[in-house]
Amino acid sequence: MDAERRIGVAVDFSPCSKKALKWAIDNVARKGDHLILVIVRPADVYEHGEMQLWGVTGSPLIPLPEFSDAHIMNKYEVKPDAETVDIVTTAASQKEITVLVKIYWGDAREKIIEAIDKIPLSFLVMGNRGLGTLKRVIMGSVSNYVVNNAHCPVTVVKSET
Repeated sequence: MDAERRIGVAVDFSPCSKKALKWAIDNVARKGDHLILVIVRPADVYEHGEMQLWGVTGSPLIPLPEFSDAHIMNKYEVKPDAETVDIVTTAASQKEITVLVKIYWGDAREKIIEAIDKIPLSFLVMGNRGLGTLKRVIMGSVSNYVVNNAHCPVTVVKSET
């Protein structure tokens, strides 16, 4: 089972999600693991082209070479930043892990839970936005929702505040 570990990291390319990604690579990932970046885009983004095929199930698992190719990622309307690509490319070679990407469209809370159950993930690492109490009540906390509804261990990496 150890060779089958699937470690998910919720990624939105924000500084906090990059911090969570680095934390997962440094503290959880080990040789033979699958590191799966879970990206959730707004529901209205997938309403045209090939993305309509994946609106319900999410994209197919995307291998690292395709994630690194801006032309391919453009068809998913995802623009990975150079730092994130560098982090996972370096980790793949240094830690001997397989990096894959899964893209969903919709509400981040629901889609991250779906990723945990459908991929399925052994473990999830995510950042938090560091919302204040009032904003958290009004907007809802994605990390709080995931921690309370996930069927696997979840680590929330706190943002710098």
